[in-house]
Amino acid sequence: MTTPRWHTREDSGLRIDRRGRWWHDDEPVEHPNIIEAFNRGLRVMEDGRYQLHFGGDWCFVKVEQCAFTVVAVDEAEGERLSVRLSDRTAEWLDLSSLTEDDEGVVVAKVKEGKALARFSREAQFQFAERLEEVDGRLSVRVGKSLVPVSLSPGMAAR
Repeated sequence: MTTPRWHTREDSGLRIDRRGRWWHDDEPVEHPNIIEAFNRGLRVMEDGRYQLHFGGDWCFVKVEQCAFTVVAVDEAEGERLSVRLSDRTAEWLDLSSLTEDDEGVVVAKVKEGKALARFSREAQFQFAERLEEVDGRLSVRVGKSLVPVSLSPGMAAR
């Protein structure tokens, strides 16, 4: 018989894998309401660590690569795009922060540059629909403008 693990705020047993999936003690969290609550309660701290706030309680969460997922790319305002994140917030997409991970998935800096968000399949398709090649350079259509982008491969894994 194994001894039950004692969970603390510092060692909660919670983690988010590189694809944005939640795990507890190496078991996947599968209930959609719990996943939604966890996504909404996730916070990035000033020191770069992640906390999960749930009701009046909190604990630290380990994050393998990206703490958040871009779930949608929305219409532009001027020369900016808005993205919706897995925590149900929206923010302007920092086009200069875009990279590709080693699986070719777009990753962006979010939360004032303190965290990374990996694009969902749907969001990546929405973003790709805006991409155009102009004079051998990749650009994204934002409103009526074309804004050059550079998707540096592998940079998000650092």
